[in-house]
Amino acid sequence: MKPTATAVPSPLLLAPRDHTLIMIDYQSQMAFATHSIDMPTLRNNAGLVASAAAGFGVSTILTTVAEKSFSGPMFDEVTAPFPDLRMLDRTSMNTWEDAAVIARVNQIGKGRIVLAGLWTSVCIVGPALSALDQGFEVYVIADACGDISAEAHERAMQRMVQAGARPITSLQYLLELQRDWARADTYELTTGIAAKLGGGYGLGIRYAKTMFGGHEG
Repeated sequence: MKPTATAVPSPLLLAPRDHTLIMIDYQSQMAFATHSIDMPTLRNNAGLVASAAAGFGVSTILTTVAEKSFSGPMFDEVTAPFPDLRMLDRTSMNTWEDAAVIARVNQIGKGRIVLAGLWTSVCIVGPALSALDQGFEVYVIADACGDISAEAHERAMQRMVQAGARPITSLQYLLELQRDWARADTYELTTGIAAKLGGGYGLGIRYAKTMFGGHEG
């Protein structure tokens, strides 16, 4: 029997109100040893994700590990979009084993979790596998994560995907939240973030707007 197409999006696509974003350990000590992605790109991508989440009103948790005693403060690119959000500091490498984080996850009450942070093989694998085991859907923003080597990052991503996690990218995250250029209330937000942090795509937006008043959609 042939399927019938309808103009309805897949429920697997992310929407601003259907998930909790957890941004983990974007801190100096973790960044020093990250080599799977260059640091300017990582900081840019993390900032893009944070800006998108803040702009679209996504429920967000920012968490650090041993901020005062060892790892240092979280990247400004991540914290700046959330000036009133209190960060949760942990001792556990696995965010999902921290009582304060889990209390916040349960308070928010959404069954879909999106993860990004450092390092992929420890601080992202831990909560990803734990959340999946407890029945949550898990998405991982791969290019907003990093590890001590490309091998470590790739094996960690494969491990999570094999367990059921869904990999996405930072720009994909932004555009999936917008999804339709006819959504005028977030059009300027989306194109503004993309123009600033969206790499070559962002340059194209700036060029089109400046040279001939181009407009998506």
